[in-house]
Amino acid sequence: MSAIIKIRPLGFTWETSDPFLFCAYHEDQYPKGNGKLGPDASLEGRNIGQDFTLKDGWRMYHGTNVPGFPAHPHRGFETVTIVQKGLVDHSDSLGAAGRFGNGDVQWMTAGKGVQHSEMFPLLDTKKENPFLLFQIWLNLPRDKKMTDPHFKMLWSDEIPIIKTKDDSEKITQITLIAGKFKDKTAPAPAPDSWAADPKNEIAIWTIKMDPDATFTFSGASKGINRSLYFFKGNDLISEGYTIPVNHEIILNADKELTIKNGSAEAHFLLLQGRPINEPVVKQGPFVMNSQIEIREAIHEYQQTEFGGWPWSGYDHVHDPYIGRFALYPDGTEIKK
Repeated sequence: MSAIIKIRPLGFTWETSDPFLFCAYHEDQYPKGNGKLGPDASLEGRNIGQDFTLKDGWRMYHGTNVPGFPAHPHRGFETVTIVQKGLVDHSDSLGAAGRFGNGDVQWMTAGKGVQHSEMFPLLDTKKENPFLLFQIWLNLPRDKKMTDPHFKMLWSDEIPIIKTKDDSEKITQITLIAGKFKDKTAPAPAPDSWAADPKNEIAIWTIKMDPDATFTFSGASKGINRSLYFFKGNDLISEGYTIPVNHEIILNADKELTIKNGSAEAHFLLLQGRPINEPVVKQGPFVMNSQIEIREAIHEYQQTEFGGWPWSGYDHVHDPYIGRFALYPDGTEIKK
C-alpha cells in the first residue's frame, strides 16, 4: 500500500485532520515601521478592519494601526502559534501578556474561555519587517473542553533542531515543536493538551531540506492521521509523483515515506496525531461537541466576556523598546 493517500492544493487556510481543526499560514513582507509599531506606508486602498488581500506584499488583517488580530474570544480548543519570522504581541483576559517571535512558539489552551489579542508590531524603523507565522488549532476532547485556560511559551532556544544528512551529504533540518525524532523530544505542551499524552503521537514539526536532499519519514502507529504541508520550494518526488509546492500530502502514517526534494530549498510543516473521534461543532472562535454547547458559549461570552478585557485597547501592544518576554496570570515574568 502506498504511503500517499491524497495530494491537494493549499488554500488560504490549510485543511487538517482530527485532532487538528485547521492551520492558518501568514507570510507578509511588512515595510519598515513608523515608530508607532505600524507600517511606514499609506493604508489608502485597504479594507481596514478586514484587510486580508495581499497588497504590496502585506496585510493589516483586523488591525487598524498595527497589523494583527485585536481581542477576540476562544473556547474548546488550543492554539499553537509558531512564529518563524517577526514578532507577536500577546495580551489576554487573564492579564497575561508577552512578546515572542523569531523561532518562538506559544501554546495556548483556551479551555472554558479566554479572550486574547495577537498584534504584529513592526519594531524595525530602518528596514523591512518580514513576517511568517503558522497558527494551528488543536482540538480538545470533551472532558477537557471546559478546563481552565493556560498558556506557555516554547522559547526558540528550548526547541530541539535536528540535522540529518543523506547519502549525498544533503541536509534535512527538523524543528520539533511537538513529538519526538530520533533521541530528541520536543518541550512539553500545555498540561491539558491532547498532545500531553504520548500515546496520541502528536507531532508538529517544521522541516527544511537542501536542494536535491532525500529524507525518509518512519511509520507511526496504525490509526494515526498524518499530513505534510509543502509551502516553499519548487517540487519534490515521492512514490512516482512529482508534487509541486503549495500542496498538502495526506499520508498513511503507519507507512514509511521517502521524499526527494527538487532543485530549490524546500520547507514543510508536518502535523500528526491520533484522532479524538468526537463530534465537532464549530462557530467562529468556539469549538464544542454540540450546537447546544455552542449556544451556551455564545451566551456566556455575551454575559461575562470571559473575564473582560484588562488592557487599554483591544489592539494592545507593548513598549517598542522591550524585548521578548512572557507575563503569566500569577504575575511571574520571564524575559529573554
